[in-house]
Amino acid sequence: MRVSVAPDGPLVDDAAGRLIRPYTVSNGRTRPTAVLDLLSLVMATGTEPQTHLGPEHSVALGLCCDPTSVAEIAAHLRLPAVVTKVLVSDLVDCGAVTAHPPAFHDMPTDRSLLEAVLDGLRRQL
Repeated sequence: MRVSVAPDGPLVDDAAGRLIRPYTVSNGRTRPTAVLDLLSLVMATGTEPQTHLGPEHSVALGLCCDPTSVAEIAAHLRLPAVVTKVLVSDLVDCGAVTAHPPAFHDMPTDRSLLEAVLDGLRRQL
């Protein structure tokens, strides 16, 4: 059995995959304390967490130098979205990051634009 640690990822066995199960990363928690969407943008505040955080927390925090979505963080950590939301909410709770929901503008859809896209897609088939 060959075990390796990816420089930006989890403890991995070449044959078995991830050695630490996702529920252990979140200490069995399944609900984040902060309201987060997959498209929520997370950014580091520059404040050092006062509590001890796990390695996944540290990696997630390192990804947030620039605004990064929860979905992107989950992809980099190779964790399910709900586990990532728990980790990010831990970082929000300790003040290490801020999270902002996606901004959706109430703009009516241009029917002619949608029809043009549909026509283009049909031509591709």
